[in-house]
Amino acid sequence: MTLTIADQNRVRTLTLDRPEALNAFDEELYDATTVALRAAAADPEVSVALLTGTGRSFSAGTDLGEMQARITDPDFTPGEYGFLGLVDALADFPKPLICAVNGLGIGIGATILGFADLAFMATTARLKCPFTSLGVAPEAASSYLLPQLIGRQNAAWVLLSSEWIDAEEAHRMGLVWKVCEPEDLMSEARRHAEVLASRPLSSLMAVKQTMTAPIVAEVRAARERENARFAELMGTAANAAALADFNQGRS
Repeated sequence: MTLTIADQNRVRTLTLDRPEALNAFDEELYDATTVALRAAAADPEVSVALLTGTGRSFSAGTDLGEMQARITDPDFTPGEYGFLGLVDALADFPKPLICAVNGLGIGIGATILGFADLAFMATTARLKCPFTSLGVAPEAASSYLLPQLIGRQNAAWVLLSSEWIDAEEAHRMGLVWKVCEPEDLMSEARRHAEVLASRPLSSLMAVKQTMTAPIVAEVRAARERENARFAELMGTAANAAALADFNQGRS
């Protein structure tokens, strides 16, 4: 099982559970998380979704071993939904989504915060958008959502530099809403989630829909631009060298 699911007081907690891989998303985890978000969206007994990770990582992003296999292995079998399916589920999620960043957040482990209604982060956690270090383009509408969330220059640094962002900096930028000591992270996130979950679901959904409606078209357009550029850059010399270096270092 790569994802654990628990319900309490109308809050559904989804915990990424591949600690041996730093909760990196392989095809199985992409599919499981997509299915879980869709189920939470459809369940009238769920008012809020809370996403976190197991161990010392929130998520190390896309499993780079699988990314390389997608390029080099003719027998590679993609999942039913994959990365694009997860981003669809995030973009379409009609209820409050809270992220509790318990550790390392890399790639989609960082850009997912663009879809969070509230984000909490442990003081020991760090974030990175490693796209330029991998020779690829941004993902998950981050080229649009991050400038909207944290301002153009902050977003430019995060997306262009591939440098780590610590919790204090993430909070200063507005990438996360609250920073907590590690032992307090989940209790604080759950406390706020339960406040929201105590409100009428119809009202929560109305608030979220009216907040997100103005950007639906822009998010879709950003994703189309990013996906096109990502496809162009996947497998190029810079990307292939970066993936080879990663996998050589891991072996």
